[in-house]
Amino acid sequence: MGLLARKWTLKIAVVLSSETMRHSEIARCLPGITQKVLTETLREMERTGIVEREVYPIVPPKVEYRLTSVGIELLKLSQEFASWFDTHHENIHKAKRNYDRQS
Repeated sequence: MGLLARKWTLKIAVVLSSETMRHSEIARCLPGITQKVLTETLREMERTGIVEREVYPIVPPKVEYRLTSVGIELLKLSQEFASWFDTHHENIHKAKRNYDRQS
């Protein structure tokens, strides 16, 4: 669960939603992410089955990342959450204002 709360996890998943990419390609799509954070997040995403890493036995080594079926389902879930929020954000803000006035 902690992985999903990290700043870059869903952003990386969105970047990988359209195609298989190399580490440097992912980094270019995510301005502001450090190499260390990208590497750590990709490793954890691989560990949890969200991302698949393929290493090609060539020199220099070629490594590509792609979403697994679990990762694709995660994206669908995040899109559903975003849709729910778009539908209900006015009610949420109204409820917060009412609550704050009563406190």
